[in-house]
Amino acid sequence: MPQRYVRVKTAQEKIYYGLLNLNRTVTVLDAAPWQGGKLTDVIIDFDRYHLLTPSFPSKIIAVGRNYRAHAAELGNTVPSEPLLFFKPPSSLNADTQPIYYPFQAQRVDYEGELALIIGEITKNCSPQECRTKIWGYTIANDVTARDLQKKDNQWTRAKGFDSFCPLGPWIVRELSAGSKIQTFVNDEQQPRQSALIQDMVFSPQAVVSYISHIMTLLPGDIILTGTPEGVGPLQVGDTVRVEIEGIGSLENPVLGVFKPLISNNEPVSMPPQKS
Repeated sequence: MPQRYVRVKTAQEKIYYGLLNLNRTVTVLDAAPWQGGKLTDVIIDFDRYHLLTPSFPSKIIAVGRNYRAHAAELGNTVPSEPLLFFKPPSSLNADTQPIYYPFQAQRVDYEGELALIIGEITKNCSPQECRTKIWGYTIANDVTARDLQKKDNQWTRAKGFDSFCPLGPWIVRELSAGSKIQTFVNDEQQPRQSALIQDMVFSPQAVVSYISHIMTLLPGDIILTGTPEGVGPLQVGDTVRVEIEGIGSLENPVLGVFKPLISNNEPVSMPPQKS
């Protein structure tokens, strides 16, 4: 089994990077792994922590329509170069933590994706150079309020709600291009989405290179590489699971958020959630 790099929070509210062991204990690192973190003698028992997203980046850049069949299913053409958008770091959501269905939306879709973790400062790099800039891989769900995406004619609101970027549960260093990505809803045996990583229009290194000629990527930054065909709606009460061979699975329940009264100008209160 490949090494699994995690980020955890203890009951004492301390946050650590570490290596997840087979018995679910975590051996603490003295820094983020992409910053040269070394193993320490500190081991956290499995019942003394909860998983956070494996990175908390300066930015999350996502790629739209990077699988031909997905572009076709939404009636779009395949772009001639990567189509980029941002998701805010505040949308990050850890494994097992709830996706909150916003009261403003009538349709919220899952979008299972491969996520890349940048390991060093990356600027104006060739695709070949970018192979070494990708430190590792994890799983993401680019949750999208589809009706708001169509209404707004741009994607910031539809992609940016709190909890709309589940990420994790851990990072692995290597991944086969032949790995399969699949998305399941509830206890269904048939995946809603199923594709090979190699089916992408633009490869991970090509995407990183393209972005690096626009903005400087920093260690820990996250890139979502696009979703395959088969996106569809989620309902309150559903559980969505994204699996990638060689990494594992990312699972999140869907909860509702109450709509405020028209006379109430206070912000919507949401149940407390883990980081």
